[in-house]
Amino acid sequence: MAPHPGVNPDDSLWSWLAFDLRRYRECRGMTQLDVAKIINVTKQQVHNLESGIRKPNKSQTQLLDLAWDTGGHFTRLRKFAEAGHDPHWFRTFVQYEARAKIIKTYTLSVVHGLLQTPDYARALLVAGGLQNVDVAVEARMARQEVLAQAPDIWALINEAVLDQPVGGPAVMRAQLAHLLEFSRRPNAWVRVVPRRVGAHMGLDGSFTVISTRSETVTYLEAFGGGRLAQETAEVEEFALRFDRIGADAMSRADSRTLIEKAMEAMR
Repeated sequence: MAPHPGVNPDDSLWSWLAFDLRRYRECRGMTQLDVAKIINVTKQQVHNLESGIRKPNKSQTQLLDLAWDTGGHFTRLRKFAEAGHDPHWFRTFVQYEARAKIIKTYTLSVVHGLLQTPDYARALLVAGGLQNVDVAVEARMARQEVLAQAPDIWALINEAVLDQPVGGPAVMRAQLAHLLEFSRRPNAWVRVVPRRVGAHMGLDGSFTVISTRSETVTYLEAFGGGRLAQETAEVEEFALRFDRIGADAMSRADSRTLIEKAMEAMR
């Protein structure tokens, strides 16, 4: 049987799982609607599972194992997929980002990718040792096309981000000016977590919570990569974490004033 278009079972454990979902279904002569009834979702959601767009949760794999008498195949495969590294996690994240209705992001050390200027992004990518920087900058700017759809953007920024002269004073000044301009959009809530707060939950690292029309996921940043969390409990944990960090953040107006002061300091 040929793999589902875009899904190669040799790519990763998650791709293998998506491939097998379709394979097992078709071997049993079942439709996506039939499977939807087994795991209590819509036909479109089954399509997303088989396409690798969405990852099945533990309950769904258990229901399929029971219905198809697999001996625990899907639950076991999902367990190892979740524990391992998914080489395509960022591609999945960008797909969610492009469909976002609400984006809540907390950044510890740099401006979020959706709010970066080309020069700021380039400086970060060069410093990171990336070889094909031009392509990477172009891809990062392409991600910002989602902003044309005017999703609600809630951005919490650690104060240290404002005075780190990424790319030099001129580049950083332009980045801060862009951030200041963006903060005045009616669908933008940009707030700074001041240094005077001291220790807070955000010091553990940056993360982004994305809500589409049908679901919410969380992207957790880490050195050398990151991870996409889709389990409800973990997503809810980071949504709560965002609110708790935000409780210590400055108001939108005071945040703009601080950004302006940081711009002046870059001269």
